[in-house]
Amino acid sequence: MTETKKRAAAWGEALRKAYPEARCSLHFETPFQLLVATILSAQCTDEKVNQVTPALFKRCTTPASLAAMAQEDLERMIHATGFFRNKAKALIGAAGMIARDFEGEVPRGMDELLRLPGVARKTANVVLGNAYGRAEGVVVDTHVGRLARRMGLTKENDPAKVEADLMRLFPKEEWVVLAHRLIAHGRAVCRAKSPSCGTCSLAHLCPKVGVPERAGSRS
Repeated sequence: MTETKKRAAAWGEALRKAYPEARCSLHFETPFQLLVATILSAQCTDEKVNQVTPALFKRCTTPASLAAMAQEDLERMIHATGFFRNKAKALIGAAGMIARDFEGEVPRGMDELLRLPGVARKTANVVLGNAYGRAEGVVVDTHVGRLARRMGLTKENDPAKVEADLMRLFPKEEWVVLAHRLIAHGRAVCRAKSPSCGTCSLAHLCPKVGVPERAGSRS
């Protein structure tokens, strides 16, 4: 086992103990609701998305009903999530394709999901992992990428390359929950500008790559 593999195994165990209940923070009841919420979460907090989606899900109960919405109406409903014009266009396009090409069901395959407007690999991984229990990859958002670099698990900045490194280092059965645990740690402790290194329960494992000196990380 390589040193990086050993480091990853130690991180995996430490994260499991620190965040045993970590799970998707977006609220959803169906795969389609999760797809919508994930598209809305781009450049937006999950908390804000969870405030917006109840009214949207009440009005649009199926892909066909969302696809039939006027874009201006959808834009008003999702305005608070930011980038609302692009998101509305993507949602209507994705909903229409699901209704037309997939018999109203969100597809269960990576290739099919990537055909949908507004869906890149991160969104597809969220849906597959959390709606269908399928580990096709690791969700790499800003938290996951930042922590993977700080923990010495990757030197890459490109999300696809970070994902590839994490997939090599961790067993497939951990891919889905690994992202949730890294995101939880990134939000609560290992923040971008002010990481709480002094009180971090995982600090003994961390090389703190790229952590600013002012964070007290080298003490």
